[in-house]
Amino acid sequence: MTTLGEGDDDDADEDDIVEIPLPNVKATVLAKVIEYCTHYKDEPMTTITTPLKSNRVEEIVQEWYANFVKVEQIMLFELVTAANFMDIKPLLDLTCLAVSVYIKVSSICLLKKFVWGILKLMAIDSSLGTQQKYLNE
Repeated sequence: MTTLGEGDDDDADEDDIVEIPLPNVKATVLAKVIEYCTHYKDEPMTTITTPLKSNRVEEIVQEWYANFVKVEQIMLFELVTAANFMDIKPLLDLTCLAVSVYIKVSSICLLKKFVWGILKLMAIDSSLGTQQKYLNE
């Protein structure tokens, strides 16, 4: 995980506030990302290896991380997107693990709802009319 400010030793004035635009990340999601990064700094997450040794997130990573991804489906997708956008590989690994475990243990009916949730999220976040067309049919 890259730390903001690494290699910026030539910046003499530490009082300057640097604004980093994150147009694709909502404030609530950013708060969760910051929570993750703060905890990760103190207790790094166990490396996720494949193939997965369990269908339970709790058996793959520490308890705090397993509880961190017990969020609503839309928040989980937004965390995946934010981790990818901000290039936070451990968070991306964790959120993708949560999605893959959900898919692995879900019934066909739940998977349909899961895919529907993805499509709804894409329609909300997309300015393209294609996804919206399919949602309205």
